[in-house]
Amino acid sequence: VVTVQGDAADDATVSQLVSNAVKEQGQLDIFFANAGIASGTPSMLHLEDEEWEKMMHVNTTSCFLAVKYAAPAMMKINEGGSEEEGRQRSAKDASNGSIILTASVAGLRSGAGPVHYSASKAAVNSIAQSASWNLRHSNIRVNSICPGLIETGMTATMFEMARQRGTAQKIGQLNPLGRYGVAEGKEVV
Repeated sequence: VVTVQGDAADDATVSQLVSNAVKEQGQLDIFFANAGIASGTPSMLHLEDEEWEKMMHVNTTSCFLAVKYAAPAMMKINEGGSEEEGRQRSAKDASNGSIILTASVAGLRSGAGPVHYSASKAAVNSIAQSASWNLRHSNIRVNSICPGLIETGMTATMFEMARQRGTAQKIGQLNPLGRYGVAEGKEVV
């Protein structure tokens, strides 16, 4: 596993991450693009251009860059067998891999999030579909996962506002299970 702290929507950062992973591991098999932000802006009528652009940049550009750099790395073949830092590298004799992009139920259903968040996550789903078609002969899978609303630090403000308004029971009603999720280790309030 190779990780890096940086801007997932920065071309040089993602390119370097993929390069480092291939250098350290000899190949790239899986890339999980899981960066994202959310916003509490309730209405598109009050949405500033800068908020729209930031949301699209972080949530959508990061996934585009993941595919742009991970796919060519997954196409590379290696002979394996070399030993670096005491570990044997396995051979990779064919193009293959899996790219996973985090989208959201908000990218599938109207009313599941603010317009800029929903649009950014719908774009992620479209990137996954388009990339899958473009890479159809490479044995590289590109999928998006669409979690429903999860109570995390990113969504804490929205949960707190709903609790103060007395509408907490409505949170997550558009999720397939009709409720929101709770991150592991977090108690339901």
